[in-house]
Amino acid sequence: MSTPQSIQEQLQSLEPSAIIELFELKLTESVNGIDETFYYHAGTNELSADIVFNSITYAAYPIEVDGFEMTTKGVLPRPSMRIANANSSISALLVLYNPLKAKVTRIRTCKKFLDGSNFSGGNATADPTAKFEDEIWYIDRVASENPELVEFELASLLDLTNLSLPRRQVLEHCPWQYRGSECGYKGNNYFNINNKPTTAGQDVCGKTYNSCRKRFAGKQNLPFGGFPGARLQG
Repeated sequence: MSTPQSIQEQLQSLEPSAIIELFELKLTESVNGIDETFYYHAGTNELSADIVFNSITYAAYPIEVDGFEMTTKGVLPRPSMRIANANSSISALLVLYNPLKAKVTRIRTCKKFLDGSNFSGGNATADPTAKFEDEIWYIDRVASENPELVEFELASLLDLTNLSLPRRQVLEHCPWQYRGSECGYKGNNYFNINNKPTTAGQDVCGKTYNSCRKRFAGKQNLPFGGFPGARLQG
């Protein structure tokens, strides 16, 4: 295991554009039997000590991942995540908790955006918002388990085996209550059901993606609760 000084030396020897790959594994009491999130990095770029990004420490752990690439055949990828099973530690966790449907977030950023605490001289270009779009996956099954490693097969939310979306249907229109907690809109721009500007007394959400975009102009991640591509063609 590298010392803090050696990890600083390794990081500083990398090109600023070197990709750093981080993972978050979230388990919940209702699904997995425990509320806990684990943070780790897969040791890419031969980095073998903990890394800090956005004030969160990602532990170095012997993990291999592959299969994230999209194909031209229209088939959703099903990545693999292999975790070292030293002293049967992962097997012991599987006895206590159900890993299926646990959420895995893949985060990719560049070396130059990591927190200053990773470097002996700090880092003036640290930026926790500078990253690729997060990828969300779920553990679909335990593909293999032996004394050396445990392999999980991951799936996207809609590809998850036997998944029942809680309280959600694949609808074109947003199911949230307008200006409610899930909608979150508190602004003073008012539109009618046809998305035309109006007064506060005539403010009605059309429940479409465009209705949401009108109200949250300039916001990248809209709280739209529907699925824009869900309309069935007759």
